[in-house]
Amino acid sequence: MHILYVSQYFPPEMGAPAARVSELARHWVQAGHEVTVLTGFAHHPTGVKAGADRRCITRREQWEGVNVIRSYVYATANKGAAKRMLSYASFMTSAAMIGAVRVRKPDVVIATSPQLLCAVGGYALAKRFRVPFVFEVRDLWPESIQAVEAMRDNFIMRGLKRTADNLYRRSDLIVTVGEGYRNEIHQLYNIPHDKMRIIHNGINASLFTPGERHNAVRREFGWGDKTVLLYLGTHGMAHALHKVLETAKRLAHRTDLHFAFVGEGAEKDHLKQLAADWNLPNVQFIDQQPKHRVPEFYAACDFGLVTLRDTPLFQQVLPSKIFEYLAMQRPIILSVGGEARKLVENAGAGRYVAPENVDDLAAAITDLADDPATWQAMAARGRQFVLDNFDRAEQARRYLTLLQPLAERRSPQQIPQLDHQLKMPQASGADNDG
Repeated sequence: MHILYVSQYFPPEMGAPAARVSELARHWVQAGHEVTVLTGFAHHPTGVKAGADRRCITRREQWEGVNVIRSYVYATANKGAAKRMLSYASFMTSAAMIGAVRVRKPDVVIATSPQLLCAVGGYALAKRFRVPFVFEVRDLWPESIQAVEAMRDNFIMRGLKRTADNLYRRSDLIVTVGEGYRNEIHQLYNIPHDKMRIIHNGINASLFTPGERHNAVRREFGWGDKTVLLYLGTHGMAHALHKVLETAKRLAHRTDLHFAFVGEGAEKDHLKQLAADWNLPNVQFIDQQPKHRVPEFYAACDFGLVTLRDTPLFQQVLPSKIFEYLAMQRPIILSVGGEARKLVENAGAGRYVAPENVDDLAAAITDLADDPATWQAMAARGRQFVLDNFDRAEQARRYLTLLQPLAERRSPQQIPQLDHQLKMPQASGADNDG
């Protein structure tokens, strides 16, 4: 089977979209299939392309057996709605045009969102090649844009909603990363559940393995023997990190606690200014790190922070960093409800606090920091839970069972329903009082 996977993001870019696409593609190649990834030139989230990429319209590469075709994208930093929309539109257009002439006819096309216009380019290619189209939904657009108030409800927003509706209806199969997204699509767009399947995000078990706490990262950044609370990922409007800073301000008297923010994003400059204005001695901002160093940061921390804003839509989100913290045997302090809360509490691997609630977050941090026996037990349970349920190789195998009937032009009714129930560890819930 020849699979065409359309994604604006791919290594060397960091982040969940690039990780999901690259790791699934690698596993499919290892299973004997041909995979072509149509992607942009790396620039996320800084908006800066490598020197050799700046004048390129397209280029062919090989990545661990995967055929990679890069197409032009207008590079911009991950801030400013107008410029980002222009970037998304540029990739949609170039991917559709370049893919039509440079990609050998596939058996099936997958296009992943975010961003939504990427899926439009993928759908155009599926029509061009007259092959089935799979719409992979990793984020609900444009609803997520509205949830963070990044754009008014104007003609652009209405156009995006019509686009999403058309993609949902015209796709041969919709793949979501969680039950919450599937339910939301059904409620918002009246798409039948049996047109949608769930393939969760997962982890590369060989990359994310527990490591030494007192490692090079802890020495380099001067963490000593402090209890480190790590936020690693996008510093965006959706993540409510100003509330984490307020919590750090509340806990500034605890000289044993240290908050480390690693990554880039639209809100980073604002967060740094807040920390400076408040003169916070317990907060540190660190630039985005290469992928091979990420496990070292997880190993060096004591708790992983996973936060989102308090909006109904984000109750459906299942952040991919949850799986990485658990795989690295690090307990999670979680400010995300819904499916994410259910997962962490089922694993017995962290503490839930209400989103954007500084009082609850401060209390959870101090309670766990002062009770090492509890959080060490959480850490051990989390590792086993994620290996049992979210191994990327197994997710790739399950995905193939959905693609094969489509490639063989069988009817949607012949696509298997996958059992995505989570296995429950024996020791659960005792330390998770919500």
